[in-house]
Amino acid sequence: MKSSHGGSLGGDVDRTFYVYTELMEARTQTTARPSEARQRLLATATRLFYGEGIHSVGIDRIIAEAKVTRATFYRHFPSKEDLVLAYLKAVDQAIRDRTGSAITGVPAPQAVQAIAESIAQDIQSPGFRGCAFLNAVAEYPDTDHPVHQAVLAHRQWFLSTINTLMVSIQKTKAEAAAQHFVMLRDGAMAAGCLFDPVQICETFLRGTEGLVRTHAARQPD
Repeated sequence: MKSSHGGSLGGDVDRTFYVYTELMEARTQTTARPSEARQRLLATATRLFYGEGIHSVGIDRIIAEAKVTRATFYRHFPSKEDLVLAYLKAVDQAIRDRTGSAITGVPAPQAVQAIAESIAQDIQSPGFRGCAFLNAVAEYPDTDHPVHQAVLAHRQWFLSTINTLMVSIQKTKAEAAAQHFVMLRDGAMAAGCLFDPVQICETFLRGTEGLVRTHAARQPD
């Protein structure tokens, strides 16, 4: 995969993280394009934070691998925390864009499954390291920390999106069905980097298909 400045993001994590960089490129073609240095810093941070963890990667390494000066780094990101938040924001937006594209103009039952299939594709991508947001929140357990709050905001959006689709299928117990989907997703994301991802995804997709079928068959209250 190529980053927006034309270079490889590096390593097996390239394919997994993901479609995210491709979506960033598409967005910047229609909006004010960020500086090349900022894009390079964010791409480098994405590769390292996702592949190795946030706390284990220092600013000096990001600066060196992004081939920018320290002054350039601080001009774009006043602190490492600002870079971490930018990383999560970019991933969040990429997932929102990808989800929107998958469900636009599609009946709700098929839309839910389209989201599930997108998740399964990610799990089976080379370099998959689990959910970027669950990984991040494990490193920032303080519920008041901005990084923790960013993770919660992303997860609330995702749950709300699934809940809206479940309501369209059947209002009765839609919230419970949405929560069930998110739990299936979390389990698949966790198991996908530990065990055979193909088998994990087959199990996950069977589970989501069964969930949608059962939910659609509920009797209205």
